[in-house]
Amino acid sequence: MRKSRKKILAVLPESIGGRLTMSSIIDGFEQNDCKVTVFDELFDKNLKQLLRRKFDYICGYDYSGLKIKVDNNLEIPSINYFSDDLRSNTSGPDWEKYLPYLEEDDNYTFYWDKVLTSYENFKNITYLPHFVNFDVYKDLGTEPEYDVMFAGRLDTDYRLGFFEELVDKLPRLNIAWFAIDRHYRDARERAQYPELIDLCYRGFIDNEKDMAKAINNSKIVFNMHSQGISSLNYRTFQAAACKRLMISDYREELALFDGHMPFYEDFSDLIFKIESYLDDKEAYRLVTEECWKIAKQSHNSRDCTRYMLKIAG
Repeated sequence: MRKSRKKILAVLPESIGGRLTMSSIIDGFEQNDCKVTVFDELFDKNLKQLLRRKFDYICGYDYSGLKIKVDNNLEIPSINYFSDDLRSNTSGPDWEKYLPYLEEDDNYTFYWDKVLTSYENFKNITYLPHFVNFDVYKDLGTEPEYDVMFAGRLDTDYRLGFFEELVDKLPRLNIAWFAIDRHYRDARERAQYPELIDLCYRGFIDNEKDMAKAINNSKIVFNMHSQGISSLNYRTFQAAACKRLMISDYREELALFDGHMPFYEDFSDLIFKIESYLDDKEAYRLVTEECWKIAKQSHNSRDCTRYMLKIAG
């Protein structure tokens, strides 16, 4: 006899990064034959109606699912995926209120940063790096329009200055920057050369399919990590799945890619690596192929959500 399908209430949060991350988690549950009902914090107004149904789990990004569970006295296990510091406002303005509930037996925390995970001692916390849906993030076989892509905030003087200098030093290259309009306007107001910001800005992306297209449309993606201690952000695994080259600032968890993923030590090193990989197509192919194999094996949504369900009982 076939087992009954697990029923999951999944919370799609307001943040763009959280929405993309949760989309791969939702996809993974569905790939494991779960029946997923999605509550979208941005657009849905039917939470009370949804909570009349019976669910086996509630799942959310950061504290979004746990908050609904606690505020509505739900007696079901929660699955909580964090790719923000769980002891910081980055994971929600009310984190201090909901943090103690992570200690309870039926609340399961999956944390993206290995070092931060080691700092915690409550029993239901598990280290789990990012993962993506390889049915969405894949090589589309298109010829990239952009040489270099960056997606994220230019919210500090260091990040903004780094990006401006990169564009200035590589005038021959087509460089794209994706961010929400508010972050674009903020960066432009603070920029030393606002015309460079205008030149590169390509709008914002809030869904998986468009992000996969944007990555496919770029030869090289580079990272400037802003959160965590050792971890790699979601973009790393998106790029690897699309067989596009990621060049990351140094993070301890680059070891997940067995030394294949390149990293830069400073600005000059990033310039050197960008130019080298654009010139050497065979080196580019070898790196992206190896990173794709590793991501496909260990960071795919089907296997990683199956692992989450196993841990959560």
